[in-house]
Amino acid sequence: MIFNKKFWIKSILALGLVCVLVLGNASTAMAARTGGRIGGGSFRAPSRSYSTPRSAPGGGGYVSPGYGYGGGGFGFPFLLPFIGFGGGGGLFSIIIFIAIANFLIRSFRSAGVGEESVYGAASSKVSVAEVQVGLLANARELQPELNRLALTADTSTASGRATVVQEATLALLRHPEYWVYGSTNSVKTDIDSAEAKFNQFSLTERSKFTEETLSNVDSVINSGDRKAIEQALKEALNEEPEAGEIQLRENDNGEYIVATVIVGATGNLNLPEINDSDSMRQALQQIGSVGSDRLLAVEILWTPQGDGDTLSSDDILAYYPNLKLV
Repeated sequence: MIFNKKFWIKSILALGLVCVLVLGNASTAMAARTGGRIGGGSFRAPSRSYSTPRSAPGGGGYVSPGYGYGGGGFGFPFLLPFIGFGGGGGLFSIIIFIAIANFLIRSFRSAGVGEESVYGAASSKVSVAEVQVGLLANARELQPELNRLALTADTSTASGRATVVQEATLALLRHPEYWVYGSTNSVKTDIDSAEAKFNQFSLTERSKFTEETLSNVDSVINSGDRKAIEQALKEALNEEPEAGEIQLRENDNGEYIVATVIVGATGNLNLPEINDSDSMRQALQQIGSVGSDRLLAVEILWTPQGDGDTLSSDDILAYYPNLKLV
């Protein structure tokens, strides 16, 4: 009986120890990785403009879209004298002429003539690019800058989104002494596939957050932490923080901030591979200089965002294996 009692006591103690270790590790693994997000834009292809047939001046003849008479186009008054029908050909002659005109139009289109004027930018290529920076948490000004940007940015317009990218990259460029890690990624695709690639980049980074505590998407602001948004508003108004409110410690060795800038833009956007501070600076300047006329969509993501949240070196290794030392 005594043996059984000792056996059960040891078993209970061992089970308790296992539970403590498992739950302790789970608590560490499930520690909040709060994130902030600023985004907006779309990849909708421009509508194809196709003008209706119109009559040539004084002739009543058919003029094809994009090839109008008087601008190097082909119409009845231009072609009929050359094919021998004159201006008063019968119905059969008109049918023959229309068939010839359609054949010529299709030939020009297949050769690419006028393609841009008819289809516009819909056939252009799109680049989806990403720059990611890991900084020491000593860069105390970065998080308030990004919080302020999230609360004040206009992400519902092209010019506003361009300003967001410029301000976010400037905030990162101001702290080169805290750069520790970095990476870039860019692909070129057609506009029909660009949105899927952009969403893939964005979801990959957002999935690393346990919660998005502050977001501004198409100028709709949401916050999962009311205190955080009130604190960010005070910082945006240059008010002093209240006593006792959380601030980053001065010597945060082993704690980091990771910020990601993702853009979708027309044309080429080939970012350099990150190997040192110079390539990091070049990548940030390049992605930050994309103009509003090219910028289709943007995502700015950073972690940690919430009060008291930290990102450790273990988190960097587990969730950001693509980052390289700068």
